[in-house]
Amino acid sequence: MYKTVAETSKDISMPEEQVLRYIYEGRIKAVHDGEQFLVNSAQFDTYHEQLERIKEEIEIWRNTPIPEDPDVKDED
Repeated sequence: MYKTVAETSKDISMPEEQVLRYIYEGRIKAVHDGEQFLVNSAQFDTYHEQLERIKEEIEIWRNTPIPEDPDVKDED
């Protein structure tokens, strides 16, 4: 499915200017129809999958308790 630059920027949470810059640099593939650039949204599927995986890993890391240090001595 092809989306406009504005729709793509909302979809990937990035400013429109940055999306356009990435299109000009070739980092985002797009088609120019004479008036505007159209971006195939399927190229961001792996981006979204990786983003979700990273969010899950960060949540697991946050919920993992810090183990007690075995070298700590109780000196009262």
